[in-house]
Amino acid sequence: MTATLELEDLPGPAPALDPKRFRALAVIALAQLMVVLDASVVIIALPSAQRSLHISTANRQWMLTAYTLAFAGLLLLGGRIADYMGRKRMFLISLIGFAGASALGGLAPNSAMLFSARALQGAFAAVMAPSALSLLTVAFSEPKERARAFGVYGGIAGGGAAIGLILGGALTQYASWRWTLLINVPIAIGAALAAWRVVTESKSPVRHGYDIPGAATATGGLLALVYAFTKAGLDGWGSATTLVLFGAAAVLLVAFVLIERRAAHPLLPLRIILERNRGGSFLSSLLVGTAMLGTFLSLTYYFQGTLHYSAMKSGFAFVPFSLGIITGATWASRLLPRFGPRVVVVSGLSLGAVGLGVFTLLGVHSSYATLVLPAMVIVSLGMGLSFVAMSSTSLIGVQPEDAGVASALVNTTQQTGSSMGAALINTIATGATASYLAVHGTSARALVAGSIHGYTTAFTFSASILLLAAVTAFTLIRTTRTAADDLVEEPALVPVP
Repeated sequence: MTATLELEDLPGPAPALDPKRFRALAVIALAQLMVVLDASVVIIALPSAQRSLHISTANRQWMLTAYTLAFAGLLLLGGRIADYMGRKRMFLISLIGFAGASALGGLAPNSAMLFSARALQGAFAAVMAPSALSLLTVAFSEPKERARAFGVYGGIAGGGAAIGLILGGALTQYASWRWTLLINVPIAIGAALAAWRVVTESKSPVRHGYDIPGAATATGGLLALVYAFTKAGLDGWGSATTLVLFGAAAVLLVAFVLIERRAAHPLLPLRIILERNRGGSFLSSLLVGTAMLGTFLSLTYYFQGTLHYSAMKSGFAFVPFSLGIITGATWASRLLPRFGPRVVVVSGLSLGAVGLGVFTLLGVHSSYATLVLPAMVIVSLGMGLSFVAMSSTSLIGVQPEDAGVASALVNTTQQTGSSMGAALINTIATGATASYLAVHGTSARALVAGSIHGYTTAFTFSASILLLAAVTAFTLIRTTRTAADDLVEEPALVPVP
């Protein structure tokens, strides 16, 4: 009996490498830098923006939360849109949209327009980030080149956060807080023009649908939850408005789970998060996000309000945190093969909790060199360790068709946690300050001491959240070192600055 050989069974030549791939890498890296800058540059500008637009203390966190909430709620949908509509096309559209939203925010005459513009930025970033990663994956088909490209992309994330903090301080101090947003306009337009010439179009050959009900209920539920935290700071935890918002959030989030269980092609396949190790990683990532963005909010106001640092000096004061994350991530890549994800995640989260515990010792006359800097280094090293280990765990045992969603979920959970944490911790801090002033009066000394009391209360809460994350990881993550060794990590989309 003779075998017949079909034409498609014949070995063919390897796919040709994209001759423009390294120029495309430069353009995509520039877009990634802009997204990372936008996540950190406005932190330093927040006090100035609050004074300029007369934003209340309870509402100031929306400048951060509006961005992270839109990003988190739409990231998975954004990736699906890019796959189906064309990654280059959506990359270009999101760049132009990001430029327009940045201009709108930079020119905003009031807080409502500023918060709306920040939400638009987050929505366009939710399409831009997965488009960029997909374009890199397609352009660099050779494994060694792809690893090098992802290394450049991931390095931008770590270095970009530090650049954003310094740039935010410089722009705020020497120009205006508005330029922390307006600076995106020329960068985005330039990147779009370059991408039009050097990036090659690609799209998914299979099209399943968008799961709009899932995206709407998830984003609506998170918005209601964050707004409930904000209203709790204004009207009290037992107010009718606060309780209605919490109820609406619960209904919408439960509806999201039910929709995902029954959808033919869900936005978030529940099998991904129900696996024990991945579930532990995602839950820990959510708690980390909850703890950390509020911490940056408190430190920013401590630097500029209590220590009277200029915006520029505040930016430099945060730089050790970014460097610590890079160092911790480097350590993690070496420790993971030896000890496995569980040990590295739990150690990193515990170290972060210790550092936040040190922050609770802050006082009016605390020294940056002897208290703030050591605490910042401890926290950042712990976060660098845990970020890499959680990203690794999120991909263990995942099916190929779920790999994109699983890798994106670490970023989604961090941004979701950041949205909730910034609102919740801001409410806790302002509530603690108000309680202190109610007892001690409103003299100048009491106002300063009350602010410190609010910050340390927030740090105590954040430390407790990180300890809870460590317990969660210790309880749920059981993966072996061998499983972790088999992974090839993808870079984080938007890290905590």
